[in-house]
Amino acid sequence: MMTENTYSPEIARRLSEASALRESGQVVEAISAYKSVLAEAPDLPDSWYNLGWLQRRAGEPRLAIEAYDRALGLGIKDPEEVHLNRGVIFADDLNAPDLAIEAYRAALALNPDFLQARFNLANSLEDIGDRDGAAAEYRTMLVDNPRETEPLARLANLSTVNSADDGLVIRLESERSRPEISKASKASLEFALGRLLDQVGEYDRAFEAFKTANFASGAARHPNSPKYDPVRHDAQVSTLLEVGLPAQAAVFKPTSIQPVFIVGQFRSGSTLLEQILSAHSAVATGGELGLLPILAGRHLSPYPQSLSTLPYEMASKLREAYLEGLKQRLPNAAGIVTDKRPDNFYHVGLILRMFPDAKILHTVRDPRDTCLSNYFLHLSHQQPHALNLAHLGHHYRAYERVMAHWKAIAPDSILDVDYDVMVQDPETEIRKTLDFLDLPFEPACLDFQNSDTPVKTASVWQVREPLYQHSSGRWRNYESHLGPLEESLND
Repeated sequence: MMTENTYSPEIARRLSEASALRESGQVVEAISAYKSVLAEAPDLPDSWYNLGWLQRRAGEPRLAIEAYDRALGLGIKDPEEVHLNRGVIFADDLNAPDLAIEAYRAALALNPDFLQARFNLANSLEDIGDRDGAAAEYRTMLVDNPRETEPLARLANLSTVNSADDGLVIRLESERSRPEISKASKASLEFALGRLLDQVGEYDRAFEAFKTANFASGAARHPNSPKYDPVRHDAQVSTLLEVGLPAQAAVFKPTSIQPVFIVGQFRSGSTLLEQILSAHSAVATGGELGLLPILAGRHLSPYPQSLSTLPYEMASKLREAYLEGLKQRLPNAAGIVTDKRPDNFYHVGLILRMFPDAKILHTVRDPRDTCLSNYFLHLSHQQPHALNLAHLGHHYRAYERVMAHWKAIAPDSILDVDYDVMVQDPETEIRKTLDFLDLPFEPACLDFQNSDTPVKTASVWQVREPLYQHSSGRWRNYESHLGPLEESLND
């Protein structure tokens, strides 16, 4: 077998060029370079590994799996890392949690101390609703690494306590006070503590924990991560509001897949809605897909201004690329497939250019409950507005302007689905939604908590329970703390 240490000088030169392309972020060019080398020297496990790494970033997850499998077959060093990467692709890109779990367990069989593999295993067990299995993995991590903060926070996030004196609450309070922990770790612990204190009705203490958590999360932000700038955001929204649609919709060839887009604010009921639809025999669920923002970023500049003059040929190309991305994730899907990415409300114009007959479900909820729920959640730094109550209110009003614009332009394409109505009168709201999708009512939709569809959002445990109403009006528990939010919403 040829290894990277025994190849010819010419192969060595070309590998060096491929590596330079990879390190400089030229993904497409690097893929081509590695493929060229491997066509002549197919026994290079590290090159297959690098090719797989690149193919995932190019949006080719199945090809990435094939490349990683070749690396494993050639006896690559540290194979547990390859199994970890395979697991991430199965979990995040291919909607295959069972295969992800298998990959993580393969990594742990090779290296039982591989903390990241065990953490990812626990996360995938959460995705499929195996609360006990996930908790057991988090506890194993804490036995072996008692000062690891993230497993403790995740264990708390899937736990229920009955009092503020519970041992888990006490442990969180102790760990969050350690001066040596990072800001990111402190944020995780404070968010988890706030959740447990909220459970037992200690609302003032819970709010202080959430406030501290958001401050710590902001302090942990990478210097290059964007801060929320209300003036800049208003300018971006104004640009969106200038985008219209052609007087006559383009006609595309029929497809066996009918995408249904679920948009709105995070924490407005989108996961609940998708889980309800997952129980219908005619619906396949895709979860939170990144296809629309990727297509916009790669092919449309300036965006969104270019949508107003988007030629038919480019719209058709984007449509085919989107459908191919769906098939990568759900190869056997036909009929209705949901794309539940709430912030795709920014991309409604792109949706309607690619799919003029698209059905868009817009989840709505009391703005105070929505904003507060975001404030209580450890979101990524791609959502910087969520760290500040005033920014949350400002962002919410801007989002309302965007949706009002598109509902005025394409009213027949968008249906509001009200979370608060859903939890009070589920059958009526479900029937309304299914009518909009031209689907018959199925009683299974009322028992959505029994669906085995994987859930990869912060609502993973809420949507595995029957509908409950105690989240409606939750903001009243924190009314005395909501001055900046109320002021911003009323501005």
